[in-house]
Amino acid sequence: MRKPIIAANWKMNKTIKESKLFVQNFLFDYAPIGCDIVICPPVTSLSSVGSLLSDSKHSSSIKLGTQNCHWEENGAYTGEVSLTMLKELAVNSVIVGHSERREYFAETNQTVNKKLKSIYSQNLRPILCIGESLEQRESGNTFTVLSTQLNEGLDDISITSGEDIIIAYEPIWAIGTGNVATPKQIQAVHSFIRETLAILYSQSIAGTIRIQYGGSVKPANIESIMQLKDVDGALVGGASLEPDDFLSLIQIGCKAKEQILS
Repeated sequence: MRKPIIAANWKMNKTIKESKLFVQNFLFDYAPIGCDIVICPPVTSLSSVGSLLSDSKHSSSIKLGTQNCHWEENGAYTGEVSLTMLKELAVNSVIVGHSERREYFAETNQTVNKKLKSIYSQNLRPILCIGESLEQRESGNTFTVLSTQLNEGLDDISITSGEDIIIAYEPIWAIGTGNVATPKQIQAVHSFIRETLAILYSQSIAGTIRIQYGGSVKPANIESIMQLKDVDGALVGGASLEPDDFLSLIQIGCKAKEQILS
Protein backbone atom coordinates (compact mmCIF):
# COMPACT_ATOMS: atom_id res chain seq x y z
CA MET A 1 0.00 0.00 0.00
CA ARG A 2 1.39 3.39 -1.02
CA LYS A 3 1.16 5.97 1.77
CA PRO A 4 -0.22 9.28 0.42
CA ILE A 5 2.18 12.21 0.38
CA ILE A 6 1.27 15.89 0.08
CA ALA A 7 3.99 18.48 -0.46
CA ALA A 8 3.84 22.26 -0.19
CA ASN A 9 5.91 24.21 -2.70
CA TRP A 10 5.98 27.81 -1.52
CA LYS A 11 8.08 28.91 -4.50
CA MET A 12 9.44 32.47 -4.04
CA ASN A 13 7.00 33.38 -1.27
CA LYS A 14 7.33 34.11 2.46
CA THR A 15 10.04 35.84 4.45
CA ILE A 16 11.64 34.06 7.40
CA LYS A 17 9.17 35.73 9.76
CA GLU A 18 6.19 34.76 7.60
CA SER A 19 7.48 31.20 7.25
CA LYS A 20 7.83 30.76 11.00
CA LEU A 21 4.34 32.13 11.62
CA PHE A 22 2.88 29.75 9.03
CA VAL A 23 4.54 26.70 10.58
CA GLN A 24 3.55 27.67 14.11
CA ASN A 25 -0.10 28.09 13.10
CA PHE A 26 -0.03 24.96 10.95
CA LEU A 27 1.43 22.78 13.71
CA PHE A 28 -1.04 24.14 16.26
CA ASP A 29 -4.01 22.79 14.28
CA TYR A 30 -2.39 19.81 12.55
CA ALA A 31 -3.53 16.30 13.44
CA PRO A 32 -1.93 13.24 11.81
CA ILE A 33 -4.24 11.68 9.25
CA GLY A 34 -2.24 8.90 7.61
CA CYS A 35 -0.35 11.02 5.08
CA ASP A 36 3.25 12.10 4.79
CA ILE A 37 3.67 15.87 4.57
CA VAL A 38 6.58 17.82 3.08
CA ILE A 39 7.01 21.59 3.37
CA CYS A 40 9.36 23.23 0.86
CA PRO A 41 9.99 26.87 1.83
CA PRO A 42 12.40 29.29 0.13
CA VAL A 43 16.03 28.55 0.91
CA THR A 44 16.22 31.56 3.26
CA SER A 45 13.61 29.95 5.52
CA LEU A 46 14.96 26.39 5.53
CA SER A 47 16.81 26.73 8.82
CA SER A 48 13.97 28.30 10.79
CA VAL A 49 11.27 26.05 9.32
CA GLY A 50 13.45 22.99 9.80
CA SER A 51 14.01 23.80 13.46
CA LEU A 52 10.29 24.19 14.11
CA LEU A 53 9.45 20.94 12.34
CA SER A 54 12.19 18.89 14.01
CA ASP A 55 11.19 20.16 17.45
CA SER A 56 7.51 19.33 16.94
CA LYS A 57 5.74 16.15 18.00
CA HIS A 58 4.90 15.59 14.33
CA SER A 59 8.50 15.41 13.12
CA SER A 60 8.05 11.82 11.95
CA SER A 61 5.28 12.69 9.49
CA ILE A 62 6.13 16.28 8.45
CA LYS A 63 9.45 16.65 6.66
CA LEU A 64 11.48 19.57 5.37
CA GLY A 65 11.98 19.86 1.64
CA THR A 66 13.79 22.28 -0.64
CA GLN A 67 12.88 23.60 -4.07
CA ASN A 68 16.17 23.17 -5.90
CA CYS A 69 19.82 22.20 -5.59
CA HIS A 70 23.08 22.12 -7.51
CA TRP A 71 24.68 18.81 -8.41
CA GLU A 72 28.22 19.83 -7.40
CA GLU A 73 29.31 19.64 -3.77
CA ASN A 74 31.06 23.02 -3.90
CA GLY A 75 32.74 25.39 -6.34
CA ALA A 76 32.41 28.61 -8.29
CA TYR A 77 28.63 28.50 -8.80
CA THR A 78 27.45 31.92 -7.67
CA GLY A 79 23.98 31.87 -6.15
CA GLU A 80 23.68 28.08 -6.03
CA VAL A 81 23.23 25.79 -3.02
CA SER A 82 24.80 22.34 -2.70
CA LEU A 83 23.23 19.25 -1.24
CA THR A 84 25.93 19.12 1.41
CA MET A 85 24.75 22.53 2.62
CA LEU A 86 21.11 21.48 2.43
CA LYS A 87 21.68 18.22 4.26
CA GLU A 88 23.19 20.12 7.18
CA LEU A 89 19.83 21.89 7.50
CA ALA A 90 18.06 18.53 7.90
CA VAL A 91 16.45 18.69 4.46
CA ASN A 92 14.74 15.40 3.63
CA SER A 93 13.34 15.92 0.12
CA VAL A 94 14.44 17.91 -2.93
CA ILE A 95 12.19 19.11 -5.75
CA VAL A 96 13.91 18.53 -9.08
CA GLY A 97 12.94 19.56 -12.60
CA HIS A 98 9.95 21.73 -11.79
CA SER A 99 8.52 23.25 -14.97
CA GLU A 100 9.36 26.74 -13.76
CA ARG A 101 13.00 25.68 -13.37
CA ARG A 102 12.93 24.18 -16.86
CA GLU A 103 11.22 27.20 -18.44
CA TYR A 104 12.90 30.13 -16.66
CA PHE A 105 16.30 28.71 -15.73
CA ALA A 106 17.14 26.39 -18.64
CA GLU A 107 16.85 23.19 -16.61
CA THR A 108 17.09 20.16 -18.89
CA ASN A 109 16.60 16.42 -18.54
CA GLN A 110 20.39 16.16 -18.41
CA THR A 111 20.80 18.63 -15.53
CA VAL A 112 17.90 16.92 -13.78
CA ASN A 113 19.78 13.64 -14.13
CA LYS A 114 22.93 15.16 -12.60
CA LYS A 115 20.93 16.51 -9.69
CA LEU A 116 19.20 13.18 -9.09
CA LYS A 117 22.54 11.37 -8.95
CA SER A 118 23.87 13.91 -6.46
CA ILE A 119 20.70 13.68 -4.35
CA TYR A 120 21.08 9.91 -4.10
CA SER A 121 24.74 10.27 -3.18
CA GLN A 122 23.60 12.26 -0.15
CA ASN A 123 20.86 9.74 0.74
CA LEU A 124 18.12 12.30 0.23
CA ARG A 125 14.78 11.83 -1.55
CA PRO A 126 13.95 13.58 -4.83
CA ILE A 127 10.55 14.78 -5.95
CA LEU A 128 10.97 14.55 -9.71
CA CYS A 129 8.63 16.86 -11.62
CA ILE A 130 7.53 16.09 -15.16
CA GLY A 131 4.84 17.61 -17.34
CA GLU A 132 3.83 18.81 -20.78
CA SER A 133 2.89 22.22 -22.17
CA LEU A 134 -0.50 23.04 -23.66
CA GLU A 135 1.00 22.98 -27.16
CA GLN A 136 2.49 19.53 -26.55
CA ARG A 137 -0.81 18.18 -25.24
CA GLU A 138 -2.86 19.63 -28.08
CA SER A 139 -0.44 18.15 -30.61
CA GLY A 140 -0.86 14.71 -29.04
CA ASN A 141 2.67 14.49 -27.66
CA THR A 142 1.91 14.24 -23.93
CA PHE A 143 3.12 10.65 -23.52
CA THR A 144 6.18 11.19 -25.71
CA VAL A 145 7.25 14.21 -23.66
CA LEU A 146 6.72 12.43 -20.35
CA SER A 147 8.49 9.29 -21.52
CA THR A 148 11.51 11.33 -22.61
CA GLN A 149 11.61 13.23 -19.31
CA LEU A 150 11.53 9.97 -17.35
CA ASN A 151 13.98 8.05 -19.52
CA GLU A 152 16.55 10.83 -19.74
CA GLY A 153 16.05 12.14 -16.21
CA LEU A 154 16.41 8.67 -14.68
CA ASP A 155 19.21 7.52 -16.98
CA ASP A 156 21.72 5.29 -15.16
CA ILE A 157 19.87 5.72 -11.85
CA SER A 158 19.09 2.66 -9.75
CA ILE A 159 15.78 2.61 -7.89
CA THR A 160 15.25 -0.39 -5.66
CA SER A 161 12.38 0.84 -3.50
CA GLY A 162 9.34 3.03 -3.78
CA GLU A 163 10.81 5.15 -0.99
CA ASP A 164 13.73 6.14 -3.25
CA ILE A 165 11.77 8.67 -5.30
CA ILE A 166 8.51 10.58 -5.70
CA ILE A 167 7.24 11.52 -9.15
CA ALA A 168 5.14 14.67 -9.49
CA TYR A 169 3.09 15.05 -12.66
CA GLU A 170 2.46 18.74 -13.25
CA PRO A 171 0.84 19.65 -16.56
CA ILE A 172 2.41 23.02 -17.33
CA TRP A 173 -0.86 24.32 -18.73
CA ALA A 174 -2.53 23.80 -15.33
CA ILE A 175 0.09 25.36 -13.02
CA GLY A 176 -1.15 28.61 -11.51
CA THR A 177 -3.78 29.00 -14.23
CA GLY A 178 -6.82 27.78 -12.33
CA ASN A 179 -7.20 25.05 -14.94
CA VAL A 180 -7.17 21.48 -13.66
CA ALA A 181 -6.87 18.39 -15.80
CA THR A 182 -9.99 16.23 -15.69
CA PRO A 183 -9.92 13.12 -13.50
CA LYS A 184 -9.86 11.00 -16.66
CA GLN A 185 -6.84 12.90 -18.01
CA ILE A 186 -5.01 12.71 -14.67
CA GLN A 187 -5.56 8.98 -14.23
CA ALA A 188 -4.52 8.25 -17.82
CA VAL A 189 -1.23 10.09 -17.35
CA HIS A 190 -0.49 8.65 -13.91
CA SER A 191 -1.17 5.15 -15.23
CA PHE A 192 1.21 5.81 -18.13
CA ILE A 193 3.90 7.05 -15.73
CA ARG A 194 3.59 3.90 -13.65
CA GLU A 195 3.77 1.73 -16.78
CA THR A 196 6.91 3.59 -17.88
CA LEU A 197 8.51 3.09 -14.46
CA ALA A 198 7.70 -0.62 -14.71
CA ILE A 199 9.62 -0.77 -17.99
CA LEU A 200 12.55 1.16 -16.54
CA TYR A 201 12.69 -0.86 -13.32
CA SER A 202 10.10 -3.54 -12.58
CA GLN A 203 6.38 -3.95 -12.06
CA SER A 204 6.83 -4.47 -8.34
CA ILE A 205 8.98 -1.36 -7.88
CA ALA A 206 6.68 0.75 -10.05
CA GLY A 207 3.76 -0.37 -7.91
CA THR A 208 5.37 1.12 -4.80
CA ILE A 209 6.52 4.47 -6.23
CA ARG A 210 4.27 7.35 -5.22
CA ILE A 211 3.06 9.67 -7.98
CA GLN A 212 1.71 13.10 -7.06
CA TYR A 213 -0.47 15.41 -9.11
CA GLY A 214 0.26 19.12 -9.22
CA GLY A 215 -1.50 21.88 -11.09
CA SER A 216 -3.91 24.31 -9.40
CA VAL A 217 -4.68 21.78 -6.65
CA LYS A 218 -6.92 23.26 -3.95
CA PRO A 219 -9.37 22.11 -1.25
CA ALA A 220 -12.24 22.29 -3.74
CA ASN A 221 -10.78 19.70 -6.13
CA ILE A 222 -8.40 17.57 -4.05
CA GLU A 223 -11.05 14.96 -3.17
CA SER A 224 -11.76 13.89 -6.75
CA ILE A 225 -8.04 13.88 -7.55
CA MET A 226 -7.05 11.72 -4.59
CA GLN A 227 -9.78 9.19 -5.36
CA LEU A 228 -7.98 8.20 -8.55
CA LYS A 229 -6.24 4.82 -8.50
CA ASP A 230 -2.74 5.94 -9.48
CA VAL A 231 -2.67 9.29 -7.68
CA ASP A 232 -0.80 9.05 -4.40
CA GLY A 233 -0.70 12.68 -3.35
CA ALA A 234 -0.29 16.25 -4.49
CA LEU A 235 2.40 18.86 -5.00
CA VAL A 236 0.64 22.04 -3.95
CA GLY A 237 1.56 25.61 -4.83
CA GLY A 238 -0.77 28.53 -4.09
CA ALA A 239 -3.12 26.54 -1.83
CA SER A 240 -0.21 25.76 0.50
CA LEU A 241 0.53 29.39 1.35
CA GLU A 242 -2.18 29.74 4.01
CA PRO A 243 -2.26 27.32 6.96
CA ASP A 244 -6.04 26.91 6.94
CA ASP A 245 -6.16 26.18 3.20
CA PHE A 246 -3.33 23.68 3.37
CA LEU A 247 -4.76 21.95 6.44
CA SER A 248 -8.15 21.68 4.77
CA LEU A 249 -6.58 20.28 1.61
CA ILE A 250 -4.65 17.68 3.62
CA GLN A 251 -7.70 16.59 5.60
CA ILE A 252 -9.98 16.29 2.56
CA GLY A 253 -7.37 14.64 0.35
CA CYS A 254 -6.09 12.13 2.87
CA LYS A 255 -9.59 11.11 3.96
CA ALA A 256 -10.58 10.60 0.33
CA LYS A 257 -7.59 8.33 -0.27
CA GLU A 258 -8.17 6.48 2.98
CA GLN A 259 -11.73 5.65 1.91
CA ILE A 260 -10.49 4.29 -1.42
CA LEU A 261 -7.80 2.15 0.21
CA SER A 262 -10.00 0.76 3.00
